[in-house]
Amino acid sequence: MIRATTFAGKSVAVFGLGGSGTVAVRALLAGGATVAAWDDSEAGRAAAAKAGVPVVDLTSADWSQFSSLVLAPGVPLTHPEPHWTVKKAQAAGVEIIGDVEIFARERAANCPDAPFIAITGTNGKSTTTALVAHILRSAGKDVQMGGNIGVPVLELEPPAANRFHVIEMSSFQIDLTPALKPTVGVLLNITPDHIDRHGTVEHYAAVKERLITGAVVAAIGVEDEHCVAILQRRIASGPAIAFHAKRSLAPGYSMLKSEIVCANREGLGVKLGNLDGIATLRGAHNAQNALAAVAAVREGLSALGQSPDLDWQKALSSFGGLAHRMEDIGNLPASGGRVIFVNDSKATNADSTEKALLSFPRDVFWIVGGKPKDGGIEPLRNLFPRVVRAYLIGASSAEFAQTLDGDAAIIPCGTLDVAVARATADAVAYAQGQAMPLYNVEGSLGVATLLPGSVPHPSAARAAEPVVLLSPACASYDQFKNFEVRGEAFRALVSKLPGIVMRGSS
Repeated sequence: MIRATTFAGKSVAVFGLGGSGTVAVRALLAGGATVAAWDDSEAGRAAAAKAGVPVVDLTSADWSQFSSLVLAPGVPLTHPEPHWTVKKAQAAGVEIIGDVEIFARERAANCPDAPFIAITGTNGKSTTTALVAHILRSAGKDVQMGGNIGVPVLELEPPAANRFHVIEMSSFQIDLTPALKPTVGVLLNITPDHIDRHGTVEHYAAVKERLITGAVVAAIGVEDEHCVAILQRRIASGPAIAFHAKRSLAPGYSMLKSEIVCANREGLGVKLGNLDGIATLRGAHNAQNALAAVAAVREGLSALGQSPDLDWQKALSSFGGLAHRMEDIGNLPASGGRVIFVNDSKATNADSTEKALLSFPRDVFWIVGGKPKDGGIEPLRNLFPRVVRAYLIGASSAEFAQTLDGDAAIIPCGTLDVAVARATADAVAYAQGQAMPLYNVEGSLGVATLLPGSVPHPSAARAAEPVVLLSPACASYDQFKNFEVRGEAFRALVSKLPGIVMRGSS
């Protein structure tokens, strides 16, 4: 744990007693601060008090005693309306910060040159963060990974001269970290998101930009107009490098087919690794993530005066990926071919599922559905030709059946277990060039029934590697607690299939 020694002797209010909030309380107490902690949830307050957290009613507290308010990132700072604690802090002239700000101050006070890579973007943050940490660990570096990716930053080991902190940051966390000055700041991309919390996309982009403003080196993806403008502003103020997965850059990092290339201003490039055949980095979106990770590590090591010459191919090829994000969980041998099973349960909207479907040009057996989002899967219509059959689960079944009608074969399944069983049987038959089972789906919004007979194989060429893809494009709450539980249920069902070879097993 990182002790918050820069707050010694100060009185600090903490609001939000979830994971990062309770860790912040412990770090502040360990550093010598006096803490008054509160949460709007009575159950949260009770659990915190039981764990030894000093719970104080901030609704009636004297705010003039506090030097700082440490706010949980999920609590509104500006939009749609500042939280009541924010209003009280502002009225009393109390600074409002987050747990990453405490980390930043401890680093600045105790080890300002400690390696620190901060990563943000609308999409791809977690995969890029995990890949940066993996590459550094593959090179034998001491690495601490946390932040928005799951482990509260103050729960990590403290900054040290040769210890790399790799921290994923959301826009909410950046908003609460005024002293953010990483060794490398990585900005992946910006598309409209969290507008309810930031008011406008312009304000959202401005918050994201702050992550790279104070960085020693900035690595910026330039596949959207917001990031292109941010790069131009950054170039005028400090070192920056761009990356782009869809066109060549000089200077910058880009893809030459499946090869990662870093080119100088004259266009002379060095090849750093090939993504071909790496299942955990499949798809154009992961090409951008890989470019960002390689750029962050390479530029960071150079900025620190360390050699950037690593075994990039070994590091990339050994990346295990993240659970529930285009996760290749296993395969089922099928007469000279195999059926691949991919867990993309994290895909809770059409935008995320689009990236999954784009990763497979054909032969997809798609398990889709749940609690639908606005717009459903209509934005994916141009990708329906890649789908051999769609297995509908959850509350969205009727809506999605209408959307898919005429563009893909529809198999209403109701539940995930039925979908996995039917998708597997169909994909195995397809991989073997055999006819697939026939189902009665006319007028059925429930579970389709099996009929005598079969459907001829739709193409003359046998598909060697059809994919059973769980990419629901929906929230999970109609049938599962969260997307993690849904993904684990999929993994458990696949693991019980006869003959399955799970990823990582011998």
